[in-house]
Amino acid sequence: MIDDVLGPSLDVLFCGINPGLMSEATGHHFARPGNRFWPALHLSGFTPRLLAPAEQHLLPSYGLGITNIVPRASAKASELTREELVEGGAALASKVTEAGPKVLAVLGVSAYRTAFLRPKARIGPQGETVGGARIWVLPNPSGLNAHWTLATIAGEMGRLRASLA
Repeated sequence: MIDDVLGPSLDVLFCGINPGLMSEATGHHFARPGNRFWPALHLSGFTPRLLAPAEQHLLPSYGLGITNIVPRASAKASELTREELVEGGAALASKVTEAGPKVLAVLGVSAYRTAFLRPKARIGPQGETVGGARIWVLPNPSGLNAHWTLATIAGEMGRLRASLA
């Protein structure tokens, strides 16, 4: 389990599926070198430069935070049970209510579908809220998600960023 990155007045709370083993070992979100979260965050314009995972503490200064649906670390998200995802979704709603971000950005459509019981959800803005925050589903930035490139993940993050203006 790794600590959430939260702060006051968040524009976006990014929500991973669960920490990977490298993230658990370092205490930093999206720590595996092949993960595309940090590069996509920068390319989309959310950060003025590429941040390293060890700089995650800077995110609240940009109005950003990070949490996970499930706190348990695993080598692959596919190791999580349906029950863990559903329980995590319920816990996430409480966390979002407390943190108060404008948008909850869930990084992984399959995990979102399971955790929030929305089997037909697609990438992009959702027609509902969680804990008072709009929901936007983004592609999973894991290097294991070969269907999405760095450019297309950054493009989706850029769409989210543009919606905040």
